[in-house]
Amino acid sequence: MIKVAASILSADFLKLGAEIDRAADAGADWLHFDVMDGMFVPNISFGPAVLQAAVRANRLPCDVHLMIESPERYIESFAKAGARVITVHAEATHHLHRALHQVRDCGCLAGVSLNPATPPDCLRYVLGDFDLALVMTVNPGFGGQKLIPAAMNKVGEIHRMLSEAGVSAEIEVDGGVDLTTAPKIVRQGATVLVAGSAMFGSPDIAAFVDGLKKLGRAAV
Repeated sequence: MIKVAASILSADFLKLGAEIDRAADAGADWLHFDVMDGMFVPNISFGPAVLQAAVRANRLPCDVHLMIESPERYIESFAKAGARVITVHAEATHHLHRALHQVRDCGCLAGVSLNPATPPDCLRYVLGDFDLALVMTVNPGFGGQKLIPAAMNKVGEIHRMLSEAGVSAEIEVDGGVDLTTAPKIVRQGATVLVAGSAMFGSPDIAAFVDGLKKLGRAAV
């Protein structure tokens, strides 16, 4: 089943609680939190306190994407704040295996993310150590960007890698996901679609989420 994760980076921060409720009522499966430190990416966003408030106010699992240097420093804090999934970047840690197991030891599902120009081969050495692979199809840091087509091919490579190894993991795609790109992404093997500006900028969020899921099911 295709899941839709609502990226709150594109929500209206003046009414964040209402925006989260709107995404949940529209049928989103997860809330996606892009955590930025101004170093790994040229932007700064949320900390554990915002996540904790969102967890108290909403019924959806929270999917935390740590776009930060040395993510090991904050894994425990975000786990305690209520994250269900915590994803670290392969490029941001010297010890990917250790970081993934730190996430699991904190009781969360462990994710590993790759930037558009990062080849997927590094995942071969941690197969079985992660529950989700997040493919960035834009350069991380800002919402509203167009999907980089070459990065989308990586989804298929990861899907084949997992299948050949007999390993089960979600494949999540973030960047330029909309009603046009979703079918192509799902055909490559994606199971979780992160939607931000296309979702919160839609005049009818429920219709947008329903459309993504229908297109996803048809593409499988």
